[in-house]
Amino acid sequence: MDYQSQEQIVEDLIEIINLEAIKQLPKATEHFISDLHGEFEAFDHLLRNCSGVIRIKVDDLFDGILSEEEKLDLCFNIYYPEDLLLHAEKTKDEWMTLLDQLVQVTRHVSSKYTRSKVRKALPKSYAYILEELIYQYDEETNKFRYYHTIFNTVIDLHLANHFAVALANLIRRFVVDHLHVLGDIYDRGPNPDKIMDRLMTIPSIDIQLGNHDIIWMGAYAGSLACLANVIRIQLRYGNIQLLKDYGIDLSRLAKYGYRYYQDNPAFHPRGDLSDLTAQEVEEVTLMHQAITIMQFKVESQIIQRRPEFGMSQRLLLDKLSADQSTIEIDGQTYPIHNGCFQRVDPDHPFELTLGEELVLLDLLNQFQRSDALAKHMEFLADQGTLYKVYNENLLFHGCLPTTPGGDFAPVTLQGVTYRGKALMERFEQAIKASFVNRRISEDYETDLIWYLWCGPWSPLFGKHAMKTFERYFLADKKTHKEIQSPYYTLREEEDFCYQILEEFGVDPSGYIINGHTPVKATDGEKPIKANGKMLVIDGGLAKPYQKVTGIAGYTLVDNSHEIYICAHEPFTTRQDAIKAKRDIKPKQYIVTERSRRYYVLDTDIGRQLTHQADSIRRSLPPYPDNILGE
Repeated sequence: MDYQSQEQIVEDLIEIINLEAIKQLPKATEHFISDLHGEFEAFDHLLRNCSGVIRIKVDDLFDGILSEEEKLDLCFNIYYPEDLLLHAEKTKDEWMTLLDQLVQVTRHVSSKYTRSKVRKALPKSYAYILEELIYQYDEETNKFRYYHTIFNTVIDLHLANHFAVALANLIRRFVVDHLHVLGDIYDRGPNPDKIMDRLMTIPSIDIQLGNHDIIWMGAYAGSLACLANVIRIQLRYGNIQLLKDYGIDLSRLAKYGYRYYQDNPAFHPRGDLSDLTAQEVEEVTLMHQAITIMQFKVESQIIQRRPEFGMSQRLLLDKLSADQSTIEIDGQTYPIHNGCFQRVDPDHPFELTLGEELVLLDLLNQFQRSDALAKHMEFLADQGTLYKVYNENLLFHGCLPTTPGGDFAPVTLQGVTYRGKALMERFEQAIKASFVNRRISEDYETDLIWYLWCGPWSPLFGKHAMKTFERYFLADKKTHKEIQSPYYTLREEEDFCYQILEEFGVDPSGYIINGHTPVKATDGEKPIKANGKMLVIDGGLAKPYQKVTGIAGYTLVDNSHEIYICAHEPFTTRQDAIKAKRDIKPKQYIVTERSRRYYVLDTDIGRQLTHQADSIRRSLPPYPDNILGE
């Protein structure tokens, strides 16, 4: 055996040792969150306290050592180090105590990972010192003076503030290894762009696209219908600053609104309007009307050119009476309230006026030229999927189109019938294709993105029709009702959930995890359904939902010992949380307590490591027992 082949064999044997050893580490913690809806500060706090995991770690580590107040102070120093530590003034003894506590927590939460993984996560400026502190051995005898001097010198050199911040950030990095976002990052709340910026910094993440994400992607891909929906929703909630932050100038839309529309209470912006002047509220009201009529027109054009979408009942502008005071829907006549149809031609109700077309093309051009928006949409296109199987759990935002009898509904697109998993994959293919070939387009793939927003068999919408028109213009609330897919009744049944898991090739021991539909906790609804097989984690992070849900969101934590759902109380502001040290210690609902601790070998990564080790073993040539010599 020559030296080169002997050396290679030894390297392969050592790699097998490494792979087999990693499999015996405890399974790392996964954090699941859904339906963020632009609420950046609440989302940021959930990430900072890791849905209460940091408080649990601090309680475990300092039980009987620190008081409750001291543990709370330590937690907030970890949550918000930039606010509480970066400019803090402490005595030398106080810094010594705090740095020692932070190092203890860092060592505790990093113990699940290999030294190599920990080293890669360390900030370069403090990497050597941190590695010495995290892996400190013999600290009470031979190396006591060594470790004590590190802290002492850090403080004497006025680096304690920055060093403490680095430790706190490292703790949050290690507490949760992987983040799952189950859709609806955008709309309603004011700061989805900040959420996107934050998500792009997370080292290990996956995203299941929601219906509110898909219209932003569709707008960027060239769909005028998606674009009109995006603008309308921002105006509806008064979020004009978001559009400004993306570099979108609404002045042409505003001029069109002032020219053709008047004040209309149905189109006044909702929510907190404290940041808007009276003139801006008036302007938003006029723009809101203008873009809504444009939306109905371009949506009607899609419905006409795609009869297989089965949405002809949503052609409504041609059902208006001659004087536009009433409308006939399903054979019944309803009076119009707060109508604004002056730019609808009775002879050609679905045609855009020249002014409307110019406004939409201007907006679309701005969307596609916005660098900030492009960065976020590219990230969604790269990371986003309609479903994901991860560690034997099935994740998707909304539903699976289903018949009342419990079968996966057949949906025919371009002459091919899809159902279940195949339907999800066909829709995802459309997203990728439209996004790659983005242009001002009326192609089939781009129209499918709009269908995902509001189509009757969309897995992201899950209702028979979107009643936007009726909610604006009809007083009879019976006409507003959007009938949910049978999926939302069937998901209470354990057998139906097993059927879904089988469709996606997921082990029956796994779970289905959804968002999309807020769990109405005030009505006694539970997030754990079907004897624990279905977990729904949209509890209303968006403020408009909290009157219905009674809480401010569910999150899910999956660690080596258990899986549990956290119910969160409403979040006020970052400043209020810090000032009052108002920790969100969530109420926990245990999904399962594992009969034994889970290790890496029980995960997808573990199975990959086993495959790699087996592959190396198969490729090894025969070698002697004493390959390393005497």
